[in-house]
Amino acid sequence: MIIRFNMASIGKCSSIYRTTSPEFDFPEPSSGKLGLCKSFGFSISGTHVKTSFVAPLRAIEASRTSQLNGKAENIQRAGCDSNQVLPTNDCNGKGVHQMSTIGNSTNIVWHKCSVEKCDREELLQQRGCVIWVTGLSGSGKSTLACALSRGLHARGKLTYILDGDNLRHGLNRDLSFRAEDRAENIRRTGEVAKLFADAGVICIASLISPYRKDRDACRSLLAEGDFIEVFMDVPLHVCEARDPKGLYKLARAGKIKGFTGIDDPYEPPLTSEIVLRQNQGLCDSPDDLADIVISYLDKKGYLKA
Repeated sequence: MIIRFNMASIGKCSSIYRTTSPEFDFPEPSSGKLGLCKSFGFSISGTHVKTSFVAPLRAIEASRTSQLNGKAENIQRAGCDSNQVLPTNDCNGKGVHQMSTIGNSTNIVWHKCSVEKCDREELLQQRGCVIWVTGLSGSGKSTLACALSRGLHARGKLTYILDGDNLRHGLNRDLSFRAEDRAENIRRTGEVAKLFADAGVICIASLISPYRKDRDACRSLLAEGDFIEVFMDVPLHVCEARDPKGLYKLARAGKIKGFTGIDDPYEPPLTSEIVLRQNQGLCDSPDDLADIVISYLDKKGYLKA
């Protein structure tokens, strides 16, 4: 497969690229590897509609109650705060209205819905989390993210990639590469990743994210264990030799200022859950590296509800 990079300048962002995974652009309808798409399929026979979507819904409903001495009783499921009273609205608009002020937002109220994260996880048969892939430019972050998404997709698991350059084509197009804008770039990405995890999706965030405090701030947004930091520990000279986008050459020529690893620092993680290094100067294949992450997810129970 030949991969071509197209440079673009959008808003304040320059020298950014759109990373794509061609395997997912046009999936074959008859493919046996459609994962969850296959389970939501339906067929029409005469006047009856048959759908496999009903079974997961019934499973969730059945999980809410148990039959004991002929009487159904409610059960609080693991990970659900169904009995917790919060100062928020429920889906019917009932509850206590407690106004909050967060940042520049005033008079806001958190609206709580009865369908919670654990319900979505049970439907998807997986646990929502954030896999945060960090490392220098050229360390293989985007390549790993696509291989990881492909490997999990083949196992019927729903993922979504938040790629740093891709986000700068839209959500973060108004941000430059100054230190304060980089911090805001990571903050926004962390908040979006948190929403994906809350939806029950395995979110793969692939960004240089050079500053330790910004990555730690994203970690603090999620529950214990749901932020999985993957450090692509590839030396600068190896990344510069690869230079797949030609950015190091431009940085060395002084045409790009504030480039991580050249004239802007990269602060390596201190306590990453997973560290991927070169093996005696040799690089494992992207699929082999992805398998390491998938094994971690499986061991920690993220691949089942």
